[in-house]
Amino acid sequence: MPETGTISVAEAALEFERIPSRDAGPTLVLLHEGLGCVGMWKAFPQRLHEGTGLEVFTYSRAGYGHSSAVELPRPLDFHTREALDVLPSVLELASIRECILVGHSDGASIAIIYAGVRRDPRIRGLLLLAPHVLTEACGIETITASKQAYESSHLRTKLARYHGDNVDCAFRGWCDTWLDPGFRRWNIERYLPAISVPVMTLRGNDDPYSTATHVERIAAGVSGTVETIGLAECGHAPHLEQAHQTLELASGFVTRVTGRDPGSLTRQ
Repeated sequence: MPETGTISVAEAALEFERIPSRDAGPTLVLLHEGLGCVGMWKAFPQRLHEGTGLEVFTYSRAGYGHSSAVELPRPLDFHTREALDVLPSVLELASIRECILVGHSDGASIAIIYAGVRRDPRIRGLLLLAPHVLTEACGIETITASKQAYESSHLRTKLARYHGDNVDCAFRGWCDTWLDPGFRRWNIERYLPAISVPVMTLRGNDDPYSTATHVERIAAGVSGTVETIGLAECGHAPHLEQAHQTLELASGFVTRVTGRDPGSLTRQ
């Protein structure tokens, strides 16, 4: 059974879920998207654990899920603050000795920044789902449409199932930051050359938030090995929209990084 609880980082209580493993090997640390949280990963952590045999650890950043709320607006450099101020403390408090960072969207950006600045020997690899490294017009257009949906449809109700009292904090903190005119200059490509661990990017070919520019820039920018995968009939959430294919690819990546048996998933 998963272990659940909270850890305190910078005066914030962050909810977490850990699926432990008796096997030695790195922990898969999941970093959620801009509207995500522990609950919004749904069955993916459990299936990832079953497919790799590894421990899986996920947490909700402040302002999301059942973690502490934050004051808005968020700073425009929130990705960097989460990567350099919060993530290291989470890894320490969770006693994670080595890991593969599995980041989705904003979580992928946080993983890139951390790996590109800290060069932490605990980090064995990066699995990046729908990553972005700069601001694109198509992403701004999609976020603008999401804002309209939040204000006029059932989107707020759907998100409240996962974020509870944090729902407005989560949505406004994400939406208002990305739509801030100052955020048009956001770009984290400068962190890529220092990344020497293996990287896999998984992007839906129909992702409305980004073009293939991001995964191309990652492939060209990092100094380590990169596997770039495009998924057909898939949008912004490969782990939910193409779950089985994503899990097979993730298990294969973990095998190549660690030399471990990929587990039961690929033999189903």
